[in-house]
Amino acid sequence: MKAVRFHEVGGPEVLRIEDVETPTPAAGQVRLRVAASAFSAADNGMRAGFLPIPIELPHVPGYDVSGTVDALGDDVEGLTVGDAVVAFLPMERDGGAAEYVVTPADAVVAAPTSIPLADAAGLPSVALTAWQALFDDGQLEAGQRVLVMGAGGVVGKYAIQLAVRAGVHVIATASPRSIDAVRAAGADEVIDHTTTDVHTAVTEPVDVLLNLAPIDPEEFTALVALVRDGGAVVSTTAFMATPGDESRGVRAATVFVLPNRARLTELVSLVDAGALTVEVTRRITLDQLPALHAEASEGRVTGKVVVLAE
Repeated sequence: MKAVRFHEVGGPEVLRIEDVETPTPAAGQVRLRVAASAFSAADNGMRAGFLPIPIELPHVPGYDVSGTVDALGDDVEGLTVGDAVVAFLPMERDGGAAEYVVTPADAVVAAPTSIPLADAAGLPSVALTAWQALFDDGQLEAGQRVLVMGAGGVVGKYAIQLAVRAGVHVIATASPRSIDAVRAAGADEVIDHTTTDVHTAVTEPVDVLLNLAPIDPEEFTALVALVRDGGAVVSTTAFMATPGDESRGVRAATVFVLPNRARLTELVSLVDAGALTVEVTRRITLDQLPALHAEASEGRVTGKVVVLAE
């Protein structure tokens, strides 16, 4: 089969398109014929060697994947060859930037039926990140208020949709290029952070401050004042500390997405119910993946890119 792999960490040039042996599922595993994988900033970090995830080399990137079940290992129940599925693969194992991938059976769930199977690869980790940030770490409830910094990214738009659906009042910051998309996602208030001071625009305390973008540490610490006593600051920027305020009981939490099959199943059902929109900005082929990594190394890749296996 064809796969994109790197044998050593380094720049985008370490990625190679290779012919490798098609993997065989062990007990408790299934093999997927890949429809698509999805690119993530973490893929770029693992390839470059600055994200501390203990991968084995050579490594195939792409831990979000969609496809059809192609073969079953022993002791697998509830899945059938031909099932259309999505999965958030264990990040330390080979990913889906290949024609086939093996995965623990308990990592896969039925794919949405309302969107193309390849596009479904864009759902798992980003939607799980948004959910975990809002409700697991943020502990948001209906009637509360959340301020989402950097809401114009993919996770931000999922977070807005999920929060609004849960009855949470959403204040979102965005740049001019993403304001319309943030508003369309359902934000109650949208702040253009390039022209408006957030401290002035947020007139009432929020229950949760959710940061999804690189931010100056001093500015981040100053924003904690907008959080009510007993609230929370949640951030996905794992490369910098998340500030809190112990004197007021304001918790600090840094999100690193965790697998959750039941939650992913629920997210799929929300997609099929029309309550959650899966964003796919670009579709590329396996042989274009090294160029995408080069683009990511030069600056942030906007939107969600899925990598078609054929």
